[in-house]
Amino acid sequence: MKQWTAFWSILSKDARLYYLKPPNVSWGLVFPLAWTAMFFIKSGKGLESVMALLPGVVAVSVLFGTTSMLAVTVTFEKKGRSFERLLLAPISLELLMLAKTSGAILFGAANAAVPIVMAAFLADLSQVQWGLALPTVALIAVASTFLGLFIAVSVSEVFEAQTFSNFFRFPMIFLCGLFFPIAQLPLFLRPLSYALPLTYGADLLHGAFQGAMIMPALLNFVLLSLFCVALFGLSLRNIRRRWIV
Repeated sequence: MKQWTAFWSILSKDARLYYLKPPNVSWGLVFPLAWTAMFFIKSGKGLESVMALLPGVVAVSVLFGTTSMLAVTVTFEKKGRSFERLLLAPISLELLMLAKTSGAILFGAANAAVPIVMAAFLADLSQVQWGLALPTVALIAVASTFLGLFIAVSVSEVFEAQTFSNFFRFPMIFLCGLFFPIAQLPLFLRPLSYALPLTYGADLLHGAFQGAMIMPALLNFVLLSLFCVALFGLSLRNIRRRWIV
């Protein structure tokens, strides 16, 4: 019971101190909003075009929201040494890091509402498979958050975390089938696409919004879940190696 009390204390503290910090507002909210508006306004071709773009902008919104959050909540506390004090708390490392990442997961999932609300004014979303879309958004938020955690525990400064995050984020926008099919990529780039977690989330979103997937939904969910477990495990290993003697 005490461990779960500590869990909620850490989560609520992060919510008060970090969620509305400038890096999170700019990269987590403003950027996806501008990205969404750019694509939707440029398309101007009605339902079909909006539905084709929506999976991509939803995924981008979640990706930037989660990774931007972790760049601040973990990297900033590491620099101020408050993160090291948390490691001394009577709470398991796994639960501690779940507490630190839960806020980013919620923040990223909430970001997905930005393009969906905008799309609702431009197209009919009644045919969307929400039973597939909602768990997919949640799983993309988890995978992106754990990617952000892995990056955050590997660097020392917030600007390093943001720079390193962009090293992953921008290639994923073009390699994961968000806005054009992976089949249109050069042959030598396709294996790289399938080595990125967002590829499987994007495939699920295309299925939810357009009814078209490259791979079976169950396989996408399994592979995306495996990425979540692997990234979280690597992050914990990095923390134990660098900060826990």
